[in-house]
Amino acid sequence: MNNISSSGRRCAPATGFTLIEVLVSILVFSFGLLGLVGMQARILQASTQNADRARASLLANEIVSVMWAKQTTAITTLPDYKSWQDRVASPATVGLPGGKGVVSKPDANKQVTITIAWRPPSMASGVAANQFATTVAIP
Repeated sequence: MNNISSSGRRCAPATGFTLIEVLVSILVFSFGLLGLVGMQARILQASTQNADRARASLLANEIVSVMWAKQTTAITTLPDYKSWQDRVASPATVGLPGGKGVVSKPDANKQVTITIAWRPPSMASGVAANQFATTVAIP
């Protein structure tokens, strides 16, 4: 492309457009990168929540196994119950952060409800704790 105008005078070449294009492309790339980092944080949070739910389910199944082995739903007075509650509350081993496990008293049908609640460290203080509950009947 020649830089001569219609009047025959030489025009200065257009400068600076490449710099502006590069700056705009860096801005667009930065927004994309920020979105990716935010998405990664959400994926990590969801993965942690799913792992906590799976652990709560396994802990509930553990106390159900003890009930089946002893053939009773009146487990709250046995030493197994206290050691199970300690495991639920110990995130260093297999438990959950701020974990609390409770087995309700048996009803007329010998059914109990096992409830495990926990509060992840990243959860806001005003939000209700996460909870897993299951009902079991031992014939």
